Amino acid sequence: MADETANRDCFRIQAGYCTAMDAPITARVCTALAEALDRDSETGRKALDWPGEPVADALALRLVGGLHALHRAGADPRLSAVFSGQETDPTVVTATLKATLVRHDAALLPWLDGPPQTNEAGRSAGLMTGLLHLAQRYGPKIDVLEIGSSAGLNLLIDRYRFDLGGVTAGPSESPVAIRPEWRGETPPVAPVEIVSARGVDIHPLDLSDPAAGVRLEGYVWVDAVERQARLASAIAMVREGGVDLVEGDAADWVEARLAEPQPEGVTRVLMHSVVWQYLPAASRERIRVAMEAAGARATAERPLGWVMMEPNRDLHRHEVRVRGWPGDRPMELVALTHAHGAWVEGLAPPYETRDYVMRRGAYEKE
Repeated sequence: MADETANRDCFRIQAGYCTAMDAPITARVCTALAEALDRDSETGRKALDWPGEPVADALALRLVGGLHALHRAGADPRLSAVFSGQETDPTVVTATLKATLVRHDAALLPWLDGPPQTNEAGRSAGLMTGLLHLAQRYGPKIDVLEIGSSAGLNLLIDRYRFDLGGVTAGPSESPVAIRPEWRGETPPVAPVEIVSARGVDIHPLDLSDPAAGVRLEGYVWVDAVERQARLASAIAMVREGGVDLVEGDAADWVEARLAEPQPEGVTRVLMHSVVWQYLPAASRERIRVAMEAAGARATAERPLGWVMMEPNRDLHRHEVRVRGWPGDRPMELVALTHAHGAWVEGLAPPYETRDYVMRRGAYEKE
C-alpha cells in the first residue's frame, strides 16, 4: 500500500516521463502538483490517501486530465495561464494549482474515479509495425482483437494511412495520416489486409456523447498540438463510420473470442497498447494462459499472433513486442516507440527473444 510520500512522488515520476516525452508544460504541472496537494479539498485528500499503487494507477494523469479539461473549458484564467505556458514561475504555478484544487473541487474529483482514457491514434504506428511482422510471417489477412480499446480509436487501424519509414499501409485517401519520425530499421514490407477489428473495454467511451470527446481531449497533453488535431479527426471518423466495440471484462472476452471458429487463411491477433498495467493480475494470467492454449492449437492455415505496445517506465519508452504461432519463437521486441507515436525505432534482427511475463506495465524475465 502506498503512503502520502509515495503518492506525491508519483507526480514527480510522471514529470520526468513528460520531460522525456517533450511535454514541458505538463511536466511543470506534475512537478507543482507534488507540492500543491493538500487536505483542503476532497480531491487533494483522495490523491494523498490513494490506496493503490499510484504510478501503475496513473494517479498523476487522472488529475492532470481534469485540470486540462478545466483549461480547455476556459473555467479559470489563472489556471489557463499555467496550461498555456504563460506562467512558468514554480512558486506561482504551485500556488495556482493549490487554489484550483479548492475552487474546482467538485469538477476535479470525478477524474480520479477511473484510469485515464488516453486513447491515442498515434499508437497505431507501433501496433501496425507489429502487425507487419506477423503479416510477413503468416500472410496479409488479419483479424484484430483489441483489449482496453477505450473509445476505439485504434480499432480504426484499417482506416488510417501509415508511412513507417517509407513502408506504407492503409487507404491513401484516409483523413488521418500517421507518419511518425522513423528511426532504425524499417519494418517488413508486407501487404496487410485487416478483415475485421473488434474491441472490448471495461468502461468504453461512447463518442456519440459529446462529454466523452471532452474527456478524451482532456487526457491529451496540452503540449501536443498535433495530437489534438489528430484526435479531433479520429473522433470524427468514429462518429461517421463506427467501430465494433463492446463493454466487458478483457479476460472473459479474449477467452470467448479465441473459442470462436477461425477462417482459414486469416491470422487472429490479440492487440493492446498501454492497458496491461491496468488489468488485475488474475486477468493478465488468464489471458496469457488462453493465448498459450490457443497458440498450441494454431496451424499454418489458422495462425495466432500477439502484438503489444506497453510502457517501460524505467527507460521512459514504450516497447512493441510480437509473438506468433505456430512456431517456437518466443515474444520478440521488434521496436521502441514514443508513448504517443511521435517516433518509432525499428530494431534489427536477431530480435530480443527472452521469455517475458508482464507485471504492472513492465516486462520481467521469468
